[in-house]
Amino acid sequence: MPGVKVRQGFVAAVLGAALMGCGVQPTGVIGAGEPASGLTRGIRLYYASAAGLRGVPLIDVEVEDLNTVIKYLAQGPPPAEQRDGLTSLVQLGGYRATGTGTRVTVRIDGAYTATGRDQGTGQLVCTLARAQSVIDPKVRTDDVEVTLRPSEGTALGPYRCAEFLNG
Repeated sequence: MPGVKVRQGFVAAVLGAALMGCGVQPTGVIGAGEPASGLTRGIRLYYASAAGLRGVPLIDVEVEDLNTVIKYLAQGPPPAEQRDGLTSLVQLGGYRATGTGTRVTVRIDGAYTATGRDQGTGQLVCTLARAQSVIDPKVRTDDVEVTLRPSEGTALGPYRCAEFLNG
């Protein structure tokens, strides 16, 4: 079928000419430094929203202990994030958080009123898991287990952040 080959050749020539005529000049390789890799390593505070938990970076703040991270979390999201529908459901009286390796424990004064499978608990778990991995760089966020130990009632957990993230 000679007519088919002629038409295929014509289509290829027209497409080639169209691509060459787009005005974009070829360039060589442009060096731009090292490629991005992995997750960001800074502290993230996790806040609740109608769509689930969302991590917000804690910018220009150096945190060396987990208690300070909970303090920042309890202050609630910055105004811009509040306008985006983020809120904090964390309500703790007294607490003391400690972490060793992949284990984090939060001792809570009194009862813990949340269910343990709610966004407020997820905020604590994900925020503390991320913070522990920043404080101890040998630890991966996904490996951290957080246990909540109220002075009244039973312990909750251990939980991992992935249990609270949608998707």
